[in-house]
Amino acid sequence: MFLRNCWYVAAWDHEVGRDLKPFRILGEDIVLYRKTDGAAAALEDACPHRKLPLSMGRIKGDDVECGYHGLTFDCTGTCTRVPGAEKIPHVARVQSYPLVERYGLLWIWLGEAEKADPAKIFQVEHWGDPAWGVNRGESMTLDCNYLYMSDNLLDPSHVSWVHQTSFGGVKAMEDVPLQTTIGEDGVIVWRWMIDQAPSPFYAPFLKFKGNCDRKQHYEVRYPSNAIIKAIFVPAGTGGEGKPYHEDVFLMDSYNFMTPVDAEHTKYYWFQMRNFAPDDAEVSQQFAKSVRGAFDEDRVVLNAVQKGMANKRTPNLDLKIDVGPLRFRRNLDKLIEAEGLHLAAAE
Repeated sequence: MFLRNCWYVAAWDHEVGRDLKPFRILGEDIVLYRKTDGAAAALEDACPHRKLPLSMGRIKGDDVECGYHGLTFDCTGTCTRVPGAEKIPHVARVQSYPLVERYGLLWIWLGEAEKADPAKIFQVEHWGDPAWGVNRGESMTLDCNYLYMSDNLLDPSHVSWVHQTSFGGVKAMEDVPLQTTIGEDGVIVWRWMIDQAPSPFYAPFLKFKGNCDRKQHYEVRYPSNAIIKAIFVPAGTGGEGKPYHEDVFLMDSYNFMTPVDAEHTKYYWFQMRNFAPDDAEVSQQFAKSVRGAFDEDRVVLNAVQKGMANKRTPNLDLKIDVGPLRFRRNLDKLIEAEGLHLAAAE
């Protein structure tokens, strides 16, 4: 069901401190906390004795003490104390998970630990560039399978109907055909829309007046990380392969979907922009507006989950679904190959 040998976002870095925080990721219960040196740690959230969640226990220095009978575990999952026992049983241990902090997020690896290479974490272009501003999002829980969200993030066409007062709002967008590019690490669905009025969400921030040429770039990489690029240039200056006009508006939206289980998803995001790098008010405006637009997505996707789970007749796929369908098909192949590898290793 899930690809395991890859990095998923576990939490925002500020969500984890010197207390025990329970999370559910890929159907597994995990507890996160910080050691005395500030480094984050992740353990299986179940004491091996009676499976009480360790998150119901307490932190002792850098270790975690179970709240039932005091069994204590270090950040590697090794049991360091069993009160009243002469010897610690060799099976008295819990699973630990590699964690890396990057981009204000905690990334977790639930697959084979020896393959947890931080270089494989999704790369964020312009991170740390003083010319680019950042508006940080929040986390959102969706009551749907994570693949419905990846479908949504490979579907520029839905903007015209779901986000009419924000990202959409331009009637001419509806019939502009989509282009699909299949890569080794994911799928891109994109289109240039020429000589159109800018959408309400973006119009106040453009450096130029009048109509625009606009590119929608919707890209999702395996297993569930996306970048949505909004590109606006003055009308008559845009198009594939052309250099950007000096007044180009660029906003890159980074989206990370972490499966909670088969029917729930934790969604993290932030945006980077090529203007107003130090303007906190602009960041706040974007964060509020983006949150509103994503709430619109959530209502739709939660309803899609219910509709697809309870369908009495087959659903219909359209031409606009080429990107999402190819993404799902290729991800299924990766999950199948990983399953065969893990089975052979056992």
